[in-house]
Amino acid sequence: MDIHLKKSELKKEPLAVQITGSKSETNRLLLLQALYPELHIENQSNSDDSSVMLSALTSKDAVIDIHHAGTAMRFLTAYFSTLKERTVTLTGSQRMTERPIAILVNALTDLGADIEYITENGFPPLRITGKTLPNHKVALQANVSSQYISALLLIAPTLKNGLELTLKGTITSVPYIKMTLHLLEQIGVKTQFENQIITVYPHLGTVKKQTIVVESDWSSASYFYSIVALSEIGTRITLNSYKKTSLQGDSVLAQLYDQFGVTSEFKDHTLNLTKTRAVQKDTVIAFNLVNAPDIAQTIAITALGLGLQCDLSGLHTLKIKETDRLEALKVEIEKLGGKIDVTDSRLHLSKNEKLTGGISIATYNDHRMAMAFAPLALKISILIEDASVVSKSYPTFWDDLKRIGFSF
Repeated sequence: MDIHLKKSELKKEPLAVQITGSKSETNRLLLLQALYPELHIENQSNSDDSSVMLSALTSKDAVIDIHHAGTAMRFLTAYFSTLKERTVTLTGSQRMTERPIAILVNALTDLGADIEYITENGFPPLRITGKTLPNHKVALQANVSSQYISALLLIAPTLKNGLELTLKGTITSVPYIKMTLHLLEQIGVKTQFENQIITVYPHLGTVKKQTIVVESDWSSASYFYSIVALSEIGTRITLNSYKKTSLQGDSVLAQLYDQFGVTSEFKDHTLNLTKTRAVQKDTVIAFNLVNAPDIAQTIAITALGLGLQCDLSGLHTLKIKETDRLEALKVEIEKLGGKIDVTDSRLHLSKNEKLTGGISIATYNDHRMAMAFAPLALKISILIEDASVVSKSYPTFWDDLKRIGFSF
């Protein structure tokens, strides 16, 4: 399904959007719930990724296909390694079979796991034979994906001696690691994170019965930050349900988008976004997003729509996402008349005077490509190819845009 977005104006009445629960929090909690059934989850994400995660955790099949869900692939590789007397083949989409997983598999093997590569070494699909993992100390390269680290941490309390994880090199996406540790602590698991060593103590048996309410997804909020930034002064959108003290790394949006003239105000569990000032054309947007790489596409497109120079760094993990997001951004931005240079970890977007409307934007099976480009419809008409890809994280995205005034 392609969607043609006409050049749009937001409605004038108060605009409010209810965003689904965080995919990151939900998928961690679903795995913990599988280990500790005493947990109850509310405001669960309705994303495809979380549906796939839940389906896989409850499936009795010998072959489990997680499609495009990278988080599920990492978390489930660790989970199925610990399920005694069960052998599972874990596979996914064509793109998933191109995304490396050797760092995680090597770490699990060091702990005693039984994992085989079915086609190509270092990549899914995997044949995993669950067993008791006898070892508890392991070292891991920490500058590739924090999901490898979280995968190990989530199973750690069920190991006889817990886990002592030594992180080598610069640590990527620290907030996501801290999210995992916070959720473990919340259910009663003792953890410690000092210097480059994370310790998770064993918690065998049950946990206290409790309900955990998932905060709404900050990555999804980023598109509304972009919409407000690209709108007139005075534009206001209210988002539910958010906390000022969030576990999610992308909550840094509240700070970063101040440079785009967007003010964030928290009241109870609502987040009010207001365009309070214009941004000068000589403003240079420069952020290191090593702890929040998923919002890079949104920020780059906001800068493009406002004609601003933008320099983003800390983006090395974007090369192994649903697509090579840096190369995809370069191709699609240049279609619109923008000038952009990318390396393995950075992008530089030059100031632009005018965008070309009516262009068709490819999405590369990547939900964030579709949603990041959509706010440009406030400036130009634009066509989004394969628009249904948004269901991976935000199934109601197009409905919510229509509700606030976007024309299709």
